[in-house]
Amino acid sequence: MQVAVWDTYVTKKDGIVMHFDIIAPKEIVDASIIYNYGREYLKMKGQQGQSLTSAECRFCHIETVEPHWENEIRQKGYFIYEMENCG
Repeated sequence: MQVAVWDTYVTKKDGIVMHFDIIAPKEIVDASIIYNYGREYLKMKGQQGQSLTSAECRFCHIETVEPHWENEIRQKGYFIYEMENCG
């Protein structure tokens, strides 16, 4: 499976910037779907309402899915790869 990686930086309610990738099947080309995935994730992190638009989230590249991402992508449609300040 090939996936698209969307590089995302969102300013949290405390002003700290969280950095994560939204990883979804490459066939999803509608950015609004990707942004909705990001908003679902932000809600789970208690950061609902924070801005998530093309200013915060951009397509980065296509790559082959990592095995540990694939199950979640098949279940939810996406995987979040947390990098910085996501806790």
